[in-house]
Amino acid sequence: MRLQYPPALAAGLILLAACQPTGGLVASDGRTPPGIDSRADGEDGLIVGHRLMDAGEYELALKAYMRAAAQQGLNADVLSALGSANLHLGRLGQAEDLLRQAIKRDPTFVPALNNLGVVLMEQGKAGEARRIFQQAFALDSGETDSIRENLRLAIAESESAVYTAPKEKPDFTLVRRGQGRFVLLSQF
Repeated sequence: MRLQYPPALAAGLILLAACQPTGGLVASDGRTPPGIDSRADGEDGLIVGHRLMDAGEYELALKAYMRAAAQQGLNADVLSALGSANLHLGRLGQAEDLLRQAIKRDPTFVPALNNLGVVLMEQGKAGEARRIFQQAFALDSGETDSIRENLRLAIAESESAVYTAPKEKPDFTLVRRGQGRFVLLSQF
């Protein structure tokens, strides 16, 4: 047999049940459940952010990096991570600012240099990107394939921009001005 409660009584019982303390992560006897260390700190925001970046979750990674900034301060590693997340989100201006700040704090921080070079390439600044990639390549001793490839692309792009600039095709017209006389007219 199933009991039927009036709607008002049922709503009251639900409210009373919702108001009962559950104790959170504490067992009824006052102890923490096994497997949970309530004294431990949470996972490092940089590590969480790096894992989220690897998973393609750039917005969540940005939030994790912000937590890392609150915990550790704005050091070169945190600034570089924030810049990298913004780069992946297409926020090139913000990424450039953050990466330049990271390099200002640590001019030898290779990931920040590489990411700044990528931002500059995306913005069409191949000459400056080439200089930045050369710094990263030198500091890295040429060991990282991605930096080597980025430098190669920046060199090719900057050289092609210098040597294959679009040439203006002059627009001249030859006009006859009498017997045996011609005048060359231009559209300038």
